[in-house]
Amino acid sequence: MQRTAVNPWNWSQALGYNQGEIIQDVKRQLICSGQTSVDDKGNPQHLENMRMQMDLALNNLDAVLNNAEMTLTNISKLSIFTTDVDETMKNFDILGAKFGQVGATPTMTLVEVTRLAVPGLMFEVEAIAFD
Repeated sequence: MQRTAVNPWNWSQALGYNQGEIIQDVKRQLICSGQTSVDDKGNPQHLENMRMQMDLALNNLDAVLNNAEMTLTNISKLSIFTTDVDETMKNFDILGAKFGQVGATPTMTLVEVTRLAVPGLMFEVEAIAFD
């Protein structure tokens, strides 16, 4: 797979994401369902704690990728849904740490929603990955 970042300006790179990416020579595509702060039985965890929810949701995303023999570096598109953008941004360093340590800068969208499917959950992340 060949990835080419498309950034007509560089401010988003300082935040850890590209404005666009050209993906070529793809073998497989993985479309990940939204991952939230749930345990391996689907039970919600860390209700009302944004930081812990973000961490577990990203760990769950990583588990899906690993099960497909991929990593965070394979993600091209990340969509984040949150019930509180301000609180998410206060804890955005979690994303920076996870993606930054592997040099991944996928395209990204952050959207505030009224609620998620399960009451008490505040953060959900879905991804599209290629190899």
